[in-house]
Amino acid sequence: MGERSLVEVANLHRRYGDVHAVQGLNFRLDRGEVLGFLGPNGAGKTTTMQMICGVLAPSEGAVHIGGVDLLEDPIAAKRQLGYLPEQPPLYRELTVDEYLRYCAQLHGLRNRDAAAAIEETKTRCGLEHVGRRLIGNLSKGYRQRVGIAQAILHRPPVVVLDEPTVGLDPIQIREIRELMSELGDDHGVILSTHILAEVQAVCDRVQILHEGRLVLDEDLAQLSKKQQPRSTRVRMRRPPGREVLAGLAAVTSVEALDAETFRLHHGEDETLGERIAAASAAGDWGLYELVGESRSLEEIFVELTFGEGP
Repeated sequence: MGERSLVEVANLHRRYGDVHAVQGLNFRLDRGEVLGFLGPNGAGKTTTMQMICGVLAPSEGAVHIGGVDLLEDPIAAKRQLGYLPEQPPLYRELTVDEYLRYCAQLHGLRNRDAAAAIEETKTRCGLEHVGRRLIGNLSKGYRQRVGIAQAILHRPPVVVLDEPTVGLDPIQIREIRELMSELGDDHGVILSTHILAEVQAVCDRVQILHEGRLVLDEDLAQLSKKQQPRSTRVRMRRPPGREVLAGLAAVTSVEALDAETFRLHHGEDETLGERIAAASAAGDWGLYELVGESRSLEEIFVELTFGEGP
């Protein structure tokens, strides 16, 4: 593994009888990276997260956490992991402080080390004022915070979060996303979700899983650069006929949005905008808006998982 690499997954498979739920996954997670794991329901996201965390044995393949083979030395590998499953493992009859002390003991933290870790984690997760509250009396947003707290209490290099904002209200979602972004500064974070906005809000890299296979693995910044405009929206005060616009080189079709607005569908052409502007000036079309429209992450997701892309 490289110096920055925290997780390496190689040729990972999981079968349930005749069902091949996860098929040959290969990827890595680096320190300081938030990786968004996207996929429709049933794509194999949770199964993959469970295998990475040692909850579920793979049918084939290897997982290394911090250079340690998860199958050969699971205890050493799991010490480097923090895991928040989709249903947080909380004891509702305990207070927040009691629960975190229990979790500290499970992780081998004692006395001053445990006390310091608990206070630091409560501060990071915004739990300073609810330590004496029963977990069962907390809102769902605060219960999610407690779930994240138990995952990072022992300062693991790798944090795995499975659907951490499901069922939360918009304010709670915003708070949890801010926390996930902060975790990415000190840890490597894997975020499993089917919420596209979540990935765009907090992740550095996105992977899309479909029917157990990895169909996209891309840095979000690079992905945005690669998203060449597939259409161009133009507004003109004195537009020409549609046949004139359709006659521009690289334009494949013209869609009238209203009397002044048209969407030109086209292939890749970096000079199309310049040619539209030049033709407008020559023909006195009164061009006042020219916007290239790229595929959104949602469109890419639909294209890769349902085959309905533009």
